[in-house]
Amino acid sequence: MSEQQALQAIRQQIDETDQQIQNLLNLRVEMAQEVAKIKLANGEVSDFYRPEREAKVLRQVIERNQGPLDAKEMARLFREIMSACLAAEKPLQVAYLGPEGSFTQVAALKQFGASIELQSMQTIADVFHAVETDNASYGVVPVENSTEGMVSHTLDRFISTSLNINGEVSLRIHHYLLSKEQELADVDIVYAHPQALGQCRSWLAKHLPECELVAVNSNSEAGKRVAGERRTAAIAANRAAEIYELTTLASNIEDEANNTTRFLVIGRQDVAPSGNDKTALLVSTKNQPGALHSLLKPLAESGITMSKIESRPARTGVWEYVFFIDIDGHCQDEKMIDALNQLEQASSMCRVLGSYPKAVL
Repeated sequence: MSEQQALQAIRQQIDETDQQIQNLLNLRVEMAQEVAKIKLANGEVSDFYRPEREAKVLRQVIERNQGPLDAKEMARLFREIMSACLAAEKPLQVAYLGPEGSFTQVAALKQFGASIELQSMQTIADVFHAVETDNASYGVVPVENSTEGMVSHTLDRFISTSLNINGEVSLRIHHYLLSKEQELADVDIVYAHPQALGQCRSWLAKHLPECELVAVNSNSEAGKRVAGERRTAAIAANRAAEIYELTTLASNIEDEANNTTRFLVIGRQDVAPSGNDKTALLVSTKNQPGALHSLLKPLAESGITMSKIESRPARTGVWEYVFFIDIDGHCQDEKMIDALNQLEQASSMCRVLGSYPKAVL
């Protein structure tokens, strides 16, 4: 068999395989539509998206994958399949901190896939409001960066909202310096979100020591602003360069090589256990000796791992604080139920902000 004949035979197999894949994808969509019909027949008009179900499917994809395609890449493809199937049931409206081109938009697409209706919001508060008023099914907001720590605006919103945390997204962050100018020497002002300015502090001090640093609501807002100004630059994602027709003056300017941001998915539903979950708590106590110890004692005695604790002003009185606590497990787990009961008795306020699947991808 000649080389051309061998290639033609393989290409024919590829065409046949593609046809099988296409047929199976359409069958997958038909099954999803049947699920929607059953739910509608039983009076369900929302919650077609089930975070715990999706997390289980993606974990199974990763576990059973035998290559040669990378397991994470295989899971990413399945995410898009599920996104398209869900859109065939009922499209999701997802609000995110914008404008277009922000890292939060990238996080939303990573979590929900491309077959969603994205809604750009100017502030974190606007994202919460969109979900609270049913103008969006879910929202995606930044909550924590590995370099700069917690995003206080997001934490503060949880003090007053009734929304739940329905998921999390972890995103590796690379920062780019974008401008209408062609040289660093022509830049006098740098716009960016305060977190981005902090994440690039050393680079900016070394390469642009005389520049004025101006904080804005988001990095994509910075890119949009720079698109109409001279002698300015923005710290933003690389995709913002194409969106706003900007020149990339420098790449990967973050100070830490493993710079990562965690985002939260906010919604109205209670998420069922997925088998590998995290629970977020909002707790307050009186300002007295041993108060924090009494809060954490039930968790320790129940063998529950605490992965994060952060304090914020309670806004109810001077020097009064609330604690945001992340723990491993689901609030429906047996040992968690007992620990939360004890924690509620030891605190002046204890609220479960949500139990949700740990990030899969």
